Amino acid sequence: MSRHFNRRRFLIYSSVTIGSSIFLKACVNNSPTATNSPAVSGNASPVAAASGNTIKIGILHSLSGTMSISEKSVVDAEKLAIKEINATGGVLGKQIEAVVEDGASNWDTFREKATKLIDQDKVAVVFGCWTSASRKNVKPVFESKDHMLWYPVQYEGQECSKNIFYTGAAPNQQIEPSVDWLLKNKGKKFFLVGSDYVFPRTANNIIKAQLEALGGTTVGEDYLPLGSTEVTPIITKIKQALPNGGVIYNTLNGDSNVAFFKQLKGAGLTPEKYPSMSVSIAEEEVKAIGVEYLKGHYAAWNYFQTVDTPANKKFVESFKKEYGAERVTNDPMEAAYIAVYLWKQAVEKAGTTDLAKVRAAAYNQTIDAPEGKVTVNTNHHLSKVVRIGQVRQDGLFDIVYATPVPVEPVPWNQFVKETKGFACDWSDPAKGGKYKKV
Repeated sequence: MSRHFNRRRFLIYSSVTIGSSIFLKACVNNSPTATNSPAVSGNASPVAAASGNTIKIGILHSLSGTMSISEKSVVDAEKLAIKEINATGGVLGKQIEAVVEDGASNWDTFREKATKLIDQDKVAVVFGCWTSASRKNVKPVFESKDHMLWYPVQYEGQECSKNIFYTGAAPNQQIEPSVDWLLKNKGKKFFLVGSDYVFPRTANNIIKAQLEALGGTTVGEDYLPLGSTEVTPIITKIKQALPNGGVIYNTLNGDSNVAFFKQLKGAGLTPEKYPSMSVSIAEEEVKAIGVEYLKGHYAAWNYFQTVDTPANKKFVESFKKEYGAERVTNDPMEAAYIAVYLWKQAVEKAGTTDLAKVRAAAYNQTIDAPEGKVTVNTNHHLSKVVRIGQVRQDGLFDIVYATPVPVEPVPWNQFVKETKGFACDWSDPAKGGKYKKV
């Protein structure tokens, strides 16, 4: 069921005014180091939006509504990548022209805007969405029109579309390792709190199955409508279910997190006894909510601004130079930024914007990203390092855990019995989006 959320947003969030159609040219050169890999042959499809001296691409995120707190900065990162690429000659000798649309935190609007970008604007590709609700609503559009979406946010898995490349984490690259770490370091009793839509509910089903398999306990589970600030009943339930402390696993999205963390602290549920692990709060949200409410709590991502790589130093410096020294970077922004570069590599490997050829050329592309080396798998997800960070006084994260090597993505969850044993491989038509491994 679609909803139109028009809740009040953070007054302290520094918004960036973005027009609905922006032509981006550039004057800087600061790209990740890229390596092309052999393309896999694919069927021909129409060449999209590559006429004259420009290639049109679509950007589709919430620039208004409850999710704008998170999605505006993702647009900034995508625009930075486009500017850098245009400064070094563009793609196939053409400049990228970005058509930016506002999904307005409304899932019907996302579907309408996706259709417009493909049918009217004739874009070659779309970079967009944050919530799984928005992605689920546009997915049939991209599949029915055999088009291409690059989706930059960690998600609940249980999906593998031929028409989507997922540059955020699959559950085994964020949720599952964070639960393992909590069980080993913070306790075995978990209270699950999330926004009431597909990602938190599916994620919590995975967490409950994982806890059951590993000896943990789910002591409570509750949800808020996306955008709601009525968190007092949940705080009361947490205190009742965990009178002596325990883990809070947080899958709230958007500005519900403001009220939640303020009231969590107000109720005396401090991270020493009630550590929370969030999977949708990063540097941008910490800054907006207030570090005094989040210091000591945890988040699981693949990228933090504090990652120590040469590529990240360049990324952070370029972003701050473009948008201001006070701005911060975060995981979805970085995943969106590298998505533009990975698409560029695939187009140049294919030698065309033909969608099927670009899709095939994307397989096995690698890039020395700010987060470290990533590789596009044939299941349309990336191999990525997993990290856990703890909020520190300056609002950034101390990285307290990281996998030694990138983790291979597993879209179909292996803790959930209905999907155990299934995998995805779009390079093999006989396997496709869901097949049973032998």
